[in-house]
Order: sequence, then C-alpha cells, then structure tokens
Amino acid sequence: MKKILLTGVNGQVGHALAAQLQQQPIAQVQLISCTRQQLDLSQPVHIRQVIRQVKPDLIINPAAYTAVDQAETERELAFAINATAPQIIAEEAARVNAALIHFSTDYVYDGSKATAYLETDAVNPVSVYGASKLAGEQAIAAVGLPHLILRTSWVYGSYGKNFLKTIIRLAQSREQLRIVADQHGAPTADIAIAEAVAQLIERWHPHNAEQTGIYHLVNRGETTWYGFASEIVAQYQALALQQGWPALLLKALQAISTAEYPTPARRPQNSRLVSNKLEQVFGVRLPGWDTSLAQVMPALSALEN
Repeated sequence: MKKILLTGVNGQVGHALAAQLQQQPIAQVQLISCTRQQLDLSQPVHIRQVIRQVKPDLIINPAAYTAVDQAETERELAFAINATAPQIIAEEAARVNAALIHFSTDYVYDGSKATAYLETDAVNPVSVYGASKLAGEQAIAAVGLPHLILRTSWVYGSYGKNFLKTIIRLAQSREQLRIVADQHGAPTADIAIAEAVAQLIERWHPHNAEQTGIYHLVNRGETTWYGFASEIVAQYQALALQQGWPALLLKALQAISTAEYPTPARRPQNSRLVSNKLEQVFGVRLPGWDTSLAQVMPALSALEN
C-alpha cells in the first residue's frame, strides 16, 4: 500500500488517523488527507473525480454524517453521506484496484441483546443514522472489493465535539449534572482507533479474502454514560490537583434513565461490542477504556484551561 487516501481529516477519527500516520509513517507510504472541501461525500461526481485522480492503493473512510438526532429529519442527507458515498467510494476503489477501510457504528444494532454483540449477530438499527450506516456497510460488501468495515462505539477525544469535552465544559459551570445510566457500551478514544488502524495497515493482506469483512473495534471493558462521566470527572480532578488547573464547580452527578432524557433518535441500550475477532485475525488489541481516557485527558485538560 504505497498511497493512502484519507477522508474526513477534520473529523475526530480522521484527525487522529492523520496525526498517527504522519507521526509514525509506514515505510514508503504517501498519505493524502482530505477535508470535506477537498472530498465532499455529498457530491458523487466529486468523489469519483478525486479517487480517479489520486489512484490510491488504500482508501480510509472515517468521514460520515454523525448528527444522530438531526438525521431523523435529514434522512436524505444522512443516506447520501453514509450509504451512497461509501458505495461510490467502493466502486471507484475497485476501479483503481484499491482496498478500503471504512468505519461503521454500534447503532446498526437495536441494543436488545443481553450480552455483548459479535460481528455475526443480527443487525436491526432503530434510528435513521443507524440505518444509513448499515446501508453503507451493505453497499460496500456488495461491490466485492477487499475491505475492512470497522464498527466502533462512543467515540471521543481531545479534538472536535464529543461527550468527554461536553462533560468537562458543563462540570466547569454547573453544580449538578444528570447523566443516563441505563445505556451500556465502551467509550472508544480516537487515538486508540488510530493506533489500531496503523497496525491493521501493516498486517492486512487485501488479497487474502478471508480477512475481508466486518470487525468490531472498541476499547476493552464496558460502562454506562453515567460511569463514563464519573471517570471523566475523577480523572480531571486528579490532574487538576497535579497541574494546578481550576477546580470543577460540579458537586454531584445524578444517574437517570433513558426515559428521563428523551431524544429525537432512539439509542441502543446495549452498545457493547466484542473485539475478539480483530485480535484473533490481526493480533490487534485495544486497551481498556479507562486507560485510553487517561491518555486523552491531559491533552484535553490543557486545551480547556
């Protein structure tokens, strides 16, 4: 893989991937990173033009429509970016003999399973966002090119808008926060995703058809949004003492149910994904979610203060 085309470089995962691949470049690889302006996934003609011009050996596509609630009223746009665009990317990748790494989501499941989801479990999205991402997966598979579809969950980092940064911001200005405690999953750091993908690039053999397919890629362990928020606050407070950062105004976190925090889009109550297949096939093992949080937190805290 001599030339890699990376989409969505201004997004959380795209930004982390660009930093990772530039910091630890794979031998003799040229990385072409594209912003939305440089590769607009809502414009099919633009997608085809860019891929035909670049002629990459590998396309990495973390770009997506991720406004989960807004997608309920913007179904056409969500499907254009999350379903139609991946199909076109796959078609053009096949045309230039490129492989494809594409990112998907835990939202392809309905969350009704009692235990963690395997890649072989039945999908049943309960939101427009989830349905659009599933359609993208299916479109890529139908093209039949060498591909890895990486389903991840609860993505956060020090860059962009996410739950981690929201909790810190609110904890700096409010004495009490109400956080959903009956949705379960694994917070997954953008840097953990980027490190795993860098390993995949080195270990994946696209000509090996047995490696093509869907993989879960999440930090190990599980928690709830309430548990995640509690750990964020605890780690921030420990760093604040060490580094002399301002204390949080927050005095209490209150656990609430999903019913007490209604949203336009329904969320899976169980978003737990098993990543064993990724480890078995490629030897890629992500750290525990709290470990990755500890790696992200110093950069976030410095940024916020």
